[in-house]
Amino acid sequence: MGKIPPEESSFNDAILASPSYIPADRDTVFLQREELRPLRLGLELLKPEIIQAEQGIQSTIVVFGSARLQEPSAAELALQTAEREAAEHPNHPVLQRQMAVAKRQRDLSRYYDVAREFARLVSSTCQTNGRCDYVIVTGGGPGIMEAANRGASDVQAKSIGLNITLPHEQHPNPYITPELCFQFRYFALRKMHFLIRAKALVAFPGGYGTMDELFETLTLIQTGKVSGVSVVLVGRAFWDRAINWDMLVEEGLISQQDRALFHYAETAQDAWDVISKNHTMRPQP
Repeated sequence: MGKIPPEESSFNDAILASPSYIPADRDTVFLQREELRPLRLGLELLKPEIIQAEQGIQSTIVVFGSARLQEPSAAELALQTAEREAAEHPNHPVLQRQMAVAKRQRDLSRYYDVAREFARLVSSTCQTNGRCDYVIVTGGGPGIMEAANRGASDVQAKSIGLNITLPHEQHPNPYITPELCFQFRYFALRKMHFLIRAKALVAFPGGYGTMDELFETLTLIQTGKVSGVSVVLVGRAFWDRAINWDMLVEEGLISQQDRALFHYAETAQDAWDVISKNHTMRPQP
């Protein structure tokens, strides 16, 4: 065969380099187009679903709580630092306020241990003989989420982390089962995966994110869109202070029956007792 003329060779190179020549399923730039959002949504729903099925995940317990709550030893060190800085500048209002917050954070840090113990208790009870029931699932971040994944890791059990891309960088905590750590682009799909297999939602003290997931779940239960999910609020003193349930009833904004959509617990065993009382455990294989 003769040599390809230079002009034909350059045309071929241009064709092979053109984005249009990349197969659609390999064209990552094309897949980011606005028109492809429905496909991305479908993929984001399907990928975690397939992987969880392959991993044998039958049911889950969702654990929510503040990403800002540290384990007690770290919270105590943070308080000591805040106290030292406040003592050096007794008239500095910001440092005084930071010290007050650090004290409250130290007091709330006990819930880190409760979340860890809860996950340890549930995982050691329900993940036996290859069974994967009531698997702990969290948002995959630090704080209470880390504690729950850590508790499962303590007993060599599986746990799930549903991370999400955020404007500020977020890293998954190191206690999630690697094969069950997912990263989401869309909050809506992440929310769906929290509840697809959920038998319970256990909410520890937290902020906007915790409140968001809690109220969304309560709304889905209230409206009958979701059934068979037990909601447990850990730390009644916190929750009664954070949310005036009685006022909502008195104003007619929720019914008295809506108060029965959730339960309180103080300890890991309390929370597990509520869940196990409301759900029948599958017999071991």
